[in-house]
Amino acid sequence: MKKEFELSVILPLKSSVVRDFDEFFKKSIESLTIQDILPTELIIVHSKEESLISYLNDFDFGNLKVNKIEFNGEPNFCEQVNTGIKNSKTEWNSILEFDDEFSKIWFKNVKKYSEIYTDIDVFMPIVVDVDNKSVFAGFTNEATFAANFSQEMGTLTNETLLNYQNFQTSGMVFKKQIVEDFGGFKSGFKLTFVYEFLLRMTYNSVKFMTIPRIGYKHMNLREGSIFWDYKNGENVLTENEVKFWVNTAKKEYFFSQDRNIKYTPENA
Repeated sequence: MKKEFELSVILPLKSSVVRDFDEFFKKSIESLTIQDILPTELIIVHSKEESLISYLNDFDFGNLKVNKIEFNGEPNFCEQVNTGIKNSKTEWNSILEFDDEFSKIWFKNVKKYSEIYTDIDVFMPIVVDVDNKSVFAGFTNEATFAANFSQEMGTLTNETLLNYQNFQTSGMVFKKQIVEDFGGFKSGFKLTFVYEFLLRMTYNSVKFMTIPRIGYKHMNLREGSIFWDYKNGENVLTENEVKFWVNTAKKEYFFSQDRNIKYTPENA
């Protein structure tokens, strides 16, 4: 029997009525079942869509321990992830999107690094970005190794984020405690909720390390995704609007939990 890593994987699901959903979902779950070290649990936070619930009830998750949570209200990626984190029972959490995949050795690498670098709160993978035809589109999170971006080799700091915004949180492995201390994702931020989250965490001295291994494959701009909608749908944002949301994140990130300030006034 494979050894477990004390980790909960959070998988938010909005709808099964998505082109190629079944193909994507099967590959995503398989990327968990073939891990050298299995996670403790998979937490699926899903909408009330009947076809999706039926699909999940019939799906064979193999050797995974699965906790399915029905999300109350309109599906929202940020709040679904936050719900999953709240319900996890492990020290470490990670986020998996249904059309993405973990590399086979990702959890094994994180476990090994976490035993050596005991002061690190978040381990980030090198992310391979692909399009909806699985054609390579680029890398994400590798900027922590670039001298012109990174303040300290391999780590992500607040100073780096203020000058460079392209980082990915899906696939990262993080301590649940940091969300309990400084809050989860803010759903009110169009497109920049990931950026605001990272700014807030690094501002509060949460320690990030990028493991120099490809650990996650991310589908970039899949049709129907939130980012696709903002670039190609009815909610298309102009360049000025994108700049507005980036600047808004920069102004708001030092508030931890909707203006509940946890640091002292002299550090504000």
